[in-house]
Amino acid sequence: MLEILAAAVLTLAPAETVSRLPAPEANQGVAVDQAFIYAVDNSTIAKYDRATGQKVAAWSGDPATFPHLNSCAVIGPELVCASSNYPSLPMQSSVEVFDPATMTYLRSVAISPQPGSLTWVDRRENAWWACFANYDGKGGEPGRDHRFTTLVRYDDKWKVTGVWTFPDTVLARFKPRSSSGGAWGADGRLYVTGHDLPEVYVLELPRVGSVLRHVATIPVAAEGQAVAFDRSADRVLFGISRAKREVVGMKLPPVETK
Repeated sequence: MLEILAAAVLTLAPAETVSRLPAPEANQGVAVDQAFIYAVDNSTIAKYDRATGQKVAAWSGDPATFPHLNSCAVIGPELVCASSNYPSLPMQSSVEVFDPATMTYLRSVAISPQPGSLTWVDRRENAWWACFANYDGKGGEPGRDHRFTTLVRYDDKWKVTGVWTFPDTVLARFKPRSSSGGAWGADGRLYVTGHDLPEVYVLELPRVGSVLRHVATIPVAAEGQAVAFDRSADRVLFGISRAKREVVGMKLPPVETK
């Protein structure tokens, strides 16, 4: 059965790289809006003007309080970030919120303990969607490994309303780490990245059951880590190259499934 599912996964043409922006802070991920790019490091967020490529502002937090910002996303008027205590144990996570206009810290959202470490958050259909990572080795908890990576849906009061796991075809690509990035596309599909591989996994919610459906894989120029869609453009996804400390803009090919 697993072989049949794997055979049904499409490998699409590589995404077209449309921009590169040098950013020393491009270590964990990137957020983007129509005018600015936000490069994310463990305890730092740097704001870059998309038109000029110049850094225009930055926020830095105490590493003891913000040891590991995993990702950020521009959601409405706010910059919403997934934060964890990685690699400390037991795993603890929170959602940290900033004003992207002024690059000031606004508030923290305490979420109930989940089986994993929060790596990314997005918003869709009046709900919050959050991924909780698990790892083999460093940062992992005994009894759990990358196979326990989980997608959780919350209501506006951060009450759990749904839980999904990832298919074996994607988990095998995460190993030994987990999902570092994810964002809902305008087509209603979930676009997910791992920790290291230059690939984006296109997923759908299942009609039956609780395992996400892997419909396609897209080779990209970003080496895992957190990603963000440019909502002002068609199928333009931003990611990072940790090795080059660059923010990379990529035009994704269309996903056509039967």
